[in-house]
Amino acid sequence: MAIVPGFDGIRRRTDAHAVAVAARRRAGHDGRMPDHQNTTPFTYREVGATCAESPPGYHHFRLRSRVGSGRVLFDSVGDRILTYRMQRGSGIFHRADTPTAEPGTHLTVRLGLGPLAITAPCRVVYVLNELNRRGFAYGTLPGHPESGEELFAVEYDADDDGVYVVVAAFSRPATWYTRLGGPVVRQIQKLMARRYIAAVRPR
Repeated sequence: MAIVPGFDGIRRRTDAHAVAVAARRRAGHDGRMPDHQNTTPFTYREVGATCAESPPGYHHFRLRSRVGSGRVLFDSVGDRILTYRMQRGSGIFHRADTPTAEPGTHLTVRLGLGPLAITAPCRVVYVLNELNRRGFAYGTLPGHPESGEELFAVEYDADDDGVYVVVAAFSRPATWYTRLGGPVVRQIQKLMARRYIAAVRPR
């Protein structure tokens, strides 16, 4: 959805908004986004695509891990995800303008170490509030070193009473240093996904 000034920006904004609205409706919401949260464009076009099939032209990533069983655990992990426990527990959380994830929530994460760390802005695209799935996805905003979207969710499988945590993303470099990092960046993504899941896993 990257909106480039002077290059079909109006159509791109409309297409991206329509995808995001459809995604949030599928997730059980009315598709509205607070006006004050929707002034900065995402840095990619396919907003909401983590809710369906990942788009071409990106690196795709998905990790699904069983963390236990039962509805009580499902509800508990869902609450943790929606209050940014994954980001907090992995040490990257910086701030969010709502205490729980909502469509349009603006949040920032800290990537890197010490003085070399950067503050990367994101915005929540949709929230899942289904019978057997809970969680949210956020997309990158200008200033983020990657361009794309990431989903954090928990799923309940009635067949085996299992509770599964899912981290899925599509992304591509948005800066010279992430392009240069290449495979190293992908390995970091896998490491972070495991840390996200560990942060909401029952002790």
